[in-house]
Amino acid sequence: MPSTTNSSPSSDPKRVLIVDDHPVFRRGIAALIEEQQDLSACGEAENAISALEAMRQLSPDVILMDINMPGTNGIELIKMALAEHPKLVILVLSMHSESLYALRALRAGAKGYVMKAEALESVVTALRKVLNGGIYVSPRFTERLIFKAIQSEADGTGSPVDKLSDRELEVLQLMGRGFGTRDSATALNLSIKTIETHRAHIKEKLGFKDPGEMTRFAIDWLAQEG
Repeated sequence: MPSTTNSSPSSDPKRVLIVDDHPVFRRGIAALIEEQQDLSACGEAENAISALEAMRQLSPDVILMDINMPGTNGIELIKMALAEHPKLVILVLSMHSESLYALRALRAGAKGYVMKAEALESVVTALRKVLNGGIYVSPRFTERLIFKAIQSEADGTGSPVDKLSDRELEVLQLMGRGFGTRDSATALNLSIKTIETHRAHIKEKLGFKDPGEMTRFAIDWLAQEG
């Protein structure tokens, strides 16, 4: 595709670190970024540990990361990266609906959230906006995101799942997709015991009487949010 830029030719390209556990996707995004005169893909990482190592070695201007990764998830990685480099710009690129994770990502310190289902050009647009000091979410979601933030914080009438931790939200999401304890443990690279603990916390926080009620809620909730 033709390269477009909104920065002067004399400026150095902004360095982008790509974090995603799918190598083919990483390389596709890297190729897209390399087509831009004002952007450069400086490195890739597949999980939080390698992402932090790459961040320290490569000093990127922005990290483009997925939410779901084996082990430490993207929300936790945002917090860890910013703890070391508070001024680092982070943009989330995820397969999940903005309604599930966008507000959590922004609260953790990310500057934007792009869904993988959007056109690839949206990634470049989002990168430029956050690098210029802006916040990026899709135009159709902006109003809903602001309303949800105000609603949740002002009167406590937000979604019940706002009570859950980021990892508990992931476990609930997998339950809604029909994953059992063992499958969830494999998907998140956690022990079965840890998944059981997360499920117990979800049950307690949301006040479910039994696992069946919790599973039905997870299915209904995911259908509404997705």
